[in-house]
Amino acid sequence: MIQGDFGESYANQMPVSSILAERLPKSILLMGVSMVVALGVSIPWGVAAAYRANQRFDRASTAGAFGLLSIPGFALAIILFYFFVVRWQIFPSRYMDDNIFSRLHSLVLPAASLGLPLAVVYQRLLRTDLITTLQEDFVIMAKAKGLSDRRIMFRHVLRPSMFGMITVVGLNMSALIGGTIIIESIFSIPGFGRELYVSAIRDDITVVLAGVTVLATAFVAINTAVDLLYSYLDPRVRRAG
Repeated sequence: MIQGDFGESYANQMPVSSILAERLPKSILLMGVSMVVALGVSIPWGVAAAYRANQRFDRASTAGAFGLLSIPGFALAIILFYFFVVRWQIFPSRYMDDNIFSRLHSLVLPAASLGLPLAVVYQRLLRTDLITTLQEDFVIMAKAKGLSDRRIMFRHVLRPSMFGMITVVGLNMSALIGGTIIIESIFSIPGFGRELYVSAIRDDITVVLAGVTVLATAFVAINTAVDLLYSYLDPRVRRAG
């Protein structure tokens, strides 16, 4: 196991390492696109809400955020599948693996199903941190010097306000990986999550054991990467270390 040899699958008599090599990249791509969706939506949304704190836009975004957060990920996936695949036929019903463009086109709805609930969590956290940072003395002094609001936000406020969100991103990777198992099954994506689910149903213990090992290793690697990124962004952590 330490050498990466997990034996053969009981169900299809294939080496487990070959199954992982075939399935895992699809799941990694899905999680990567989902995280791009989550961060791409949450950061500008959080900045806009913080600028307009307690105004009409902020109240509307708060209501929309809690409404979206109340929808389970699998229910959101089914709703998106019905409208964009069955009714409007904008996206394919199955995963297309012809080229990188067809793959990304096939992953739009799955990534939205995974990324949008995470975007709500990140947006609420970032909004709160931004509002707190905007009240700091150095921001007031920057405004007194005549710096534009845009420069103050993106040069002085956004970076220290993202520390909490970075921590939550690392902690939420377990939810992202767990959601991948369900989303891949709904959208017929032949990835690692779906293979792990099918193997558990078939009692294919070698594939399940390999999957658990990969997941545990991924959790450790991701949390280590988050800690390193945190120390890079926050000089106080580097000095303390």
